[in-house]
Amino acid sequence: MSSKIAARMDRMVPSGIRKINEKALAMERQGEKVLHFEIGRPDFDTPEYIKKAAYKAIEEGKVHYTSNFGTMELRQAIADKLLRENHVAYKPTEVLVAAGLSEAVLSVLVTILDPDDEILIPDPVWLNYLNVPYLLGAKPVQYELKEENDYQLNIEEIKSKISDKTKAIVIVTPNNPTGGVLTRPVLEELARIAISHDLLVIADEVYERLIYDGSEHISIASLPGMKERTFTLNGMSKAYAMDGWRLGYVAAPEEYILKMNVFHQHNATCASSIAQAAGLAALTQEGDEVEEMVREYQRRRDYAVKAINEIDGVSCLCPGGAFYIIINVKKLGMPSSQVCEYLLEHAKVAMVPGNIFGQGGEGYIRMSFASSYENIVEGCARLGKAVAELMKK
Repeated sequence: MSSKIAARMDRMVPSGIRKINEKALAMERQGEKVLHFEIGRPDFDTPEYIKKAAYKAIEEGKVHYTSNFGTMELRQAIADKLLRENHVAYKPTEVLVAAGLSEAVLSVLVTILDPDDEILIPDPVWLNYLNVPYLLGAKPVQYELKEENDYQLNIEEIKSKISDKTKAIVIVTPNNPTGGVLTRPVLEELARIAISHDLLVIADEVYERLIYDGSEHISIASLPGMKERTFTLNGMSKAYAMDGWRLGYVAAPEEYILKMNVFHQHNATCASSIAQAAGLAALTQEGDEVEEMVREYQRRRDYAVKAINEIDGVSCLCPGGAFYIIINVKKLGMPSSQVCEYLLEHAKVAMVPGNIFGQGGEGYIRMSFASSYENIVEGCARLGKAVAELMKK
């Protein structure tokens, strides 16, 4: 029988992160002790007050479908949060609760992109922002985030890549995989460009609470003239260690929310009712749980950055946000994928090649410091030993 797989699937790239992860897990099943720095998920447990809210929801029988849009209580809590922390006034009817940020991204891009539309995407970037436009027959046009520019976008490059087919631009701040945080002056310039060219902006802010050294997270929707053209995407996975709960959201003008919901209701029906109850608690009952996690992330980051920069042959910038360090391995003289293969096979350290995030990631590898401090100390020691071996080859 001939293959009946749709041609569009050939345009989608499998997750390079999961490829590394599966190989690492197979090694563990064979008795190897692998240190995991490849997956972008918190290693902390979900805070207890959030879990208790989920238990309560189950006990009270809140186990059925909610509104496709999400419960009104959660949508109101998200709107309150966005006003309080991000300085953008949204009505609850301008919020759509999604089954994780991935589903939110899909819902947004399905709603705005037609075939042959162009959308500006960072390079490097989380792969979903490339795969979904490909799936829709749209064209992702990548703009560079360079180490020498502290991973800030280049305004002149953005201008040069806008065409009459450009419909939107994606920004991810803090960024995955670079950990870079876009500054206010850069965002203000970008806002002026978006307004003058009548572009939509998709602002992925899921790492916004993971900020270090006094860095400032700015929501581009809070800038003059930007709320009406911005999709603010966020979720509970990173800040609240709720990645497995699959709870995200989009805030945007109501006309877009209504259209997104048409796709969302067929794709996911609604986010889990239990997860929504937990998310409501996360936003309304938070104590110092997030701040404690951020302090520990920063302790790990500080150690790792110092240790990496003491290794001859590799280097890194100190990320201002998220929980990733992108390590420059160009002096090793081999593709980043080969570096990661060597590290996994010879040092039992799982990291991700930068080229899976785009061509601009070649020559780099990504390390997640969402792992224990002890693992990071051991991992950096193993990295140093492996790099020394590679430098001799």
